[in-house]
Amino acid sequence: MLNNTLKEKMAKRPVFGMTIYSNFPPVIENLAYYGFDFAFIDAEHCPWEVTSLREAVLAARFAGISPLVRVTKPDMIEIRKAFEMGAEGVIVPHVKTAEDVKLCVKAGKFPPKGRRGFDMTVRSAHYGVGVNSADYIQHTFDTEMIIPMAEDFEFMDNINEILAVEGVDAINFGPADYSMSTNRPSGYDMKNSDTDEVLRSIVAAARPRASASWPRRCPPMKRRSRRLFQRV
Repeated sequence: MLNNTLKEKMAKRPVFGMTIYSNFPPVIENLAYYGFDFAFIDAEHCPWEVTSLREAVLAARFAGISPLVRVTKPDMIEIRKAFEMGAEGVIVPHVKTAEDVKLCVKAGKFPPKGRRGFDMTVRSAHYGVGVNSADYIQHTFDTEMIIPMAEDFEFMDNINEILAVEGVDAINFGPADYSMSTNRPSGYDMKNSDTDEVLRSIVAAARPRASASWPRRCPPMKRRSRRLFQRV
């Protein structure tokens, strides 16, 4: 089965990656060769569908870096297809309520944890060659990641209910959209806005539930990466 390692790394240390707005395989491969842990491969703000990122996911698998795919919305089909084509984790934008998170888990987890459609003739199951279906399902439970994004004020209004949903592995904070949603746009500047305090609130709420918090770091240049804080 696919060698999914990010959860294991997160249990031991912080992990680092970058957002990639390209499906050009050498970009993904070079991230791995420079020592990053994961590639955040975007389909939300780029001119292609989720399944058009299959070459980028293959490049990540070839180079040994964890491929995380951002889909366009909480959607049963997009989330399932991202996992089936080899994504180790799925990042879901604009999650606002516990019901949104439940949909993400429903789409990404097989029964009894969700209602993900089952098929062995997909990359994530090695196309059924030499893989037992029960082992495959357990492998997805143990190693695949559901990562909702906190980028709207409604997320913070409902954060306790959201984090109470079983199956959330990490929270990705989007400061630009969050500040826009509160009518106080500050872009990615977390020094001169209240978004840094919002991030601290997310970390404080996630830590007792053993979920990771994932802040976006842009300026200054040395912080231009994404970091997943060590899980408690």
